[in-house]
Amino acid sequence: MSYDHNFVLDAYAADTLIGVARVLAARLYDPTSGRILEVSTTKPGIQVYTGNKMDQVITGKGGAYARHAGIALETQHFLGTPNQPAFPTTILRPWEGYFSETMFCFFVDSDSQLRT
Repeated sequence: MSYDHNFVLDAYAADTLIGVARVLAARLYDPTSGRILEVSTTKPGIQVYTGNKMDQVITGKGGAYARHAGIALETQHFLGTPNQPAFPTTILRPWEGYFSETMFCFFVDSDSQLRT
């Protein structure tokens, strides 16, 4: 399955204010290794892209990457925001400050055994 979608987070804070709280935007879990990635942000959305166009074009250490061999998690505002009054604004006035924070935290599930 291919993804290239912007997901709206259920709870978010306006990211033009200093001191806003981050919300959990994504949690990825690999049951084989027990690795966990959590992404939290002050942004109202997260773009999820699953390497739809890779298709053996890009080469890495292990050879060419197949389609869907990776995932990108990009915290951001919604696409088309200036044209959608109901969306959180992206307008920044000259006198306003701007603050945004995204945190990527990596963990290992202690109940899972790492397998190589």
